[in-house]
Amino acid sequence: MVAKTKEDFNGLKEIGEICGAIREELVHCTKPGMTTKELDEMAREMFEKAGAQSAPKGEYNFPGYTCISINEEVAHGVPKNKRTIQEGDIVNIDVSGSKNGYFADTGISFVVGKGEIILQKICDVAKEAFDAGLKKAKPGAKKSALGKAAHNVAKQHGLTVIKNLTGHGIGRSIHEEPKHIFNYFDRWDDEILKDGVVIAFEPMISTFEEEVFQSEDGWTLLTNESFVAQYEHTIILTKEGPIITTL
Repeated sequence: MVAKTKEDFNGLKEIGEICGAIREELVHCTKPGMTTKELDEMAREMFEKAGAQSAPKGEYNFPGYTCISINEEVAHGVPKNKRTIQEGDIVNIDVSGSKNGYFADTGISFVVGKGEIILQKICDVAKEAFDAGLKKAKPGAKKSALGKAAHNVAKQHGLTVIKNLTGHGIGRSIHEEPKHIFNYFDRWDDEILKDGVVIAFEPMISTFEEEVFQSEDGWTLLTNESFVAQYEHTIILTKEGPIITTL
């Protein structure tokens, strides 16, 4: 969507703050021995208390209120009672929701306790890639500049990006125009970003594989051998600078 009115900005900021708060609380509460279902129940309670709805459950009938992915699970991990988090796991918590017709989407990957050095590295590089792309997120810029900046950061660290998962437009629905925000440079992707456009930008940094595949559960996206870290926020692009709604 293109945010134009005070109502638009306030509505986007409200749901952004809700999703950001849920993300932070789940990260804070993640401990070895917990199940992903226990974390998801916390999110359910927070959505209900805020008068907001889970986007994956409401829009796609996803079997959970959040997507919680561990290790080889890159995205869309289904919360389960039997999925127990262990010391050293890399966990991705992705929270998206809606309230009063406005949507937000945010996610972060982190290492539980002490883990392999490479796992913390890809988490740090995902944040660095996001920050590099954010500098390019301005009205009048080419959309491809964000992905180029993110991919360049990955390559500087001897890493790469997932290419068949992308960021996207958001605002009045969870996925809308622009349909993709690549995490790499495509010279044909020359769309110009508009003032007020709302996007979910989500670099996904990989140790070496560049594509994910869907598991047998029909939801979870996996790699064969790589580890992947995501860093995602919902952003309103303005002439005065980008507004991150999900901090």
